[in-house]
Amino acid sequence: MAREIQEMELPLQPESGDKSYLTITFGCQANEFDTEVLAGMLESLGYRPAASPEEADIIVVNTCAVRRKPEEKVAALLGRLKSLKEKKESLIIAVGGCMIQQPDVAAELARRFRHVNLFFGTHALPRFPQLLQQAQVNRRPLIDIEENGDCREGLPMRRSSSFRAWVPVIYGCNNFCSYCIVPYVRGRERSRPFDEIVREVRSLAEKGYLEVTLLGQNVNSYGHDLDEGRDFADLLEALDRIDGLSRIRFLTSHPKDLSPRLIKAMRSGSKICEHLHLPAQAGSNRILQLMNRRYTRERYLELVERLREAIPGIALTTDLMVGFPGETEEDFQQTLALVEEARFDQAFTFIYSPRRGTRAAEMKKEEIPADEKRERLRRLARLQNEISLQINRTLVGKRVELLVEGKSKNNPAMQSGRTRTNKLVHFAAEEDLTGKLVEVEITAAYTWYLAGKLLEPAKAPA
Repeated sequence: MAREIQEMELPLQPESGDKSYLTITFGCQANEFDTEVLAGMLESLGYRPAASPEEADIIVVNTCAVRRKPEEKVAALLGRLKSLKEKKESLIIAVGGCMIQQPDVAAELARRFRHVNLFFGTHALPRFPQLLQQAQVNRRPLIDIEENGDCREGLPMRRSSSFRAWVPVIYGCNNFCSYCIVPYVRGRERSRPFDEIVREVRSLAEKGYLEVTLLGQNVNSYGHDLDEGRDFADLLEALDRIDGLSRIRFLTSHPKDLSPRLIKAMRSGSKICEHLHLPAQAGSNRILQLMNRRYTRERYLELVERLREAIPGIALTTDLMVGFPGETEEDFQQTLALVEEARFDQAFTFIYSPRRGTRAAEMKKEEIPADEKRERLRRLARLQNEISLQINRTLVGKRVELLVEGKSKNNPAMQSGRTRTNKLVHFAAEEDLTGKLVEVEITAAYTWYLAGKLLEPAKAPA
């Protein structure tokens, strides 16, 4: 299908400028970055951002397939958009992302939601402008889930922030954890050229960006598929030398590939933030083996110890799953014990969700009852919340640097920012300090955030 579109050589002429678009994103930071690319493409065609779905001429939904819940939300959203399409026949609705890349899903959605004009998978992102113009004249829904032509360099982009930026360093994943659909919808690992990443980050710093977050399903695998002889530690060291940049973050790291060289680079880099997201998923060696995680609980806890030795004060966050097929109460108790020993600053906890096409989805006889999974999730969250609050309370009275993100979502009278360890802090200030580095003293601690008092005027970038 993509080949036919390319041969048609559809003209990519900008619209008159009086048409608008709206993007709706589900899922991870990689999806957020893809949405920035989609927005850039639409604006290069002359569309402007819409303030609401009712105002939009094009609505693009970027989907997630990691768990069932985001897919259910997408289906509900598409159902609601039907009435909007009936009122405005010229409205174009496009649905892309990981959910669409799964086998048979696009065809199934096209049958259920005939008012949707375009379904495009993750590999079709570079072809989106051509697909969009084809969809505008097609009477039936257009589907593109082909895996060829996934070249992403040089695509237009509309960044959602003027001081923080997502920067992909590697696409896809080779790990094939037994529960995970990502390798099937994002493809195998493909590292971006080293020098291209450095040029992009240097350009961002020259434009005034203070913070970059390097993205990849497993950033620790960066460079393994290149012939350059440089890995992720080398990349961090090169980016740390860029003038004007203040902070470097990255995610996600697979524990099996966390090397001593990477820990050393984190310790020595002045701009590399003292925060690491290191998904553990489970604390039972038996379950970890069934998950195909390729490390043990002992190895994981050894990494935690090395990180805290090398980088005092580092904040560690993680992902934890309950209810994996065959998980016993004893297995779950080992996950609780891992949490107590590792003492994470925060954990993203969730119930196992079967993904069609994965090995774990075939373990139906080992499925855990839903009420038991929910109860385990409550117990795990309760323990982690207690630890998070205890850790946050140790920060009361300390001075920290914040990068201010803007007004608090829950209290517009307050402003919010994040510490280098990725703690969310709310504070009061008379002037708008969005995009500035400031010093605050922590005055109160809660489970999910901190409160602070502004101490210093805005700082200049490092």
